[in-house]
Amino acid sequence: MNTHVTAGDNLAKAFPVDELRLKFPALQKYKDFIFFENAGGAQVPQAVVDAVAAHLVDCNVQRMAPYLHSQGVDRTISEARVSVGLLVNAYRPEEISFGLNATSFIRLVSLGIAKMLQERNEIIVTDMDHDADIATWMALEADGARIVWWKMREDGMLHTDDLKPLLNDKTRLVACTVTAHSIGTIVDVATVGKLAHAAGAEVFLDCVHYGPHALIDVQAWDCDYLVCSGYKNFSPHMGFLWGRYDALVKLPTFKEDFIPDVPPYKIEVGTFTYENVAGMNAAVLYLEELGRRFLPEGEHSRRDALAAAMGAIRAYEQTLSKKMLSVLKKHGATIYGVSDEAQVEKRVPTICFNIPGLTPQYLSSELGKNSIGSRDGHMFAPRLMKRLGLTMETGCMRVSMVHYNKAEEIDRFDTVLGEIIAKTR
Repeated sequence: MNTHVTAGDNLAKAFPVDELRLKFPALQKYKDFIFFENAGGAQVPQAVVDAVAAHLVDCNVQRMAPYLHSQGVDRTISEARVSVGLLVNAYRPEEISFGLNATSFIRLVSLGIAKMLQERNEIIVTDMDHDADIATWMALEADGARIVWWKMREDGMLHTDDLKPLLNDKTRLVACTVTAHSIGTIVDVATVGKLAHAAGAEVFLDCVHYGPHALIDVQAWDCDYLVCSGYKNFSPHMGFLWGRYDALVKLPTFKEDFIPDVPPYKIEVGTFTYENVAGMNAAVLYLEELGRRFLPEGEHSRRDALAAAMGAIRAYEQTLSKKMLSVLKKHGATIYGVSDEAQVEKRVPTICFNIPGLTPQYLSSELGKNSIGSRDGHMFAPRLMKRLGLTMETGCMRVSMVHYNKAEEIDRFDTVLGEIIAKTR
């Protein structure tokens, strides 16, 4: 066994999951419930609840006015911009914009790019993405865009070798996910960035599902735009956009005349949910606190702490992926995407599957009756369902775990799944 694997194993063994679970009020209130639908929204630590509540009590006013409560709003947003900038490794805090959700930011950027197509009018999308990162770009066909498809292979992965021949001097943008919200596949987005920029194109990354599982690094990935949603990252429902400062400056956007024509102001149109931004800031601080447990004594930057946290989470979650894949195979499941326990580094613990002879709807309902949360259906990915040979009406099952889930929960899932299958045979 090499030292890299050993280090990962040691991180996983040292992971304080029981202690961390105590920080999440929902996990304490619903002790007998297993949250295996975290891809639909993760739970939040108490610190996030407290931050939201404090903002509503102390700062529930509009920003940019010269009195105490309004100045508190300004301070909340400024602090959160710095924190989220550190989370994604932004070049400067002004590259972070807050708003409603990831989809609205994809639409905002796409509308701006529609006005800058000219001779570079080809936009590359994938058939593995959430429809929000497909339909938004396809809508630009009315503005003269030509949609080019980067297709997933049978192994459930997007291979960058397949991207190369699609790029040319007409490519305006490559839009792809960092991690499939459905089948959990991780995409080599650093190589996507290199290839796209070599062709003179830009890169837009949907990072919504990657965020809770591993370290985001817009500088290492060499992308141009990236969106995330707070609700998967242990914070309230909200979204944020990161963009290269110069790219955001050039991006045409709608704004009122009195709004400065520079980011983030030109992006943050109207009033957004300031209290949820306060919660997002607290979620980043929670991750930092976790990360410092895995750093040696001494002075470390906030980014170092975040990197340590996400490294430990990644190592621990790989043990969950291995165990869940093994359990599903034992029950004869058809697993979509990476199914080899020896290759879990290529995925996150979000797994889509079907059990022969049982509809996903029946199985999800029965699991729910046994206090296990899961999801069934098309996973908001109609093109992926078609690619997998599944119907939109039925789709598949999905279980999705994060760092507060435990191996013992998978054991209970194993038992319950076996009982459901047995009573239908």
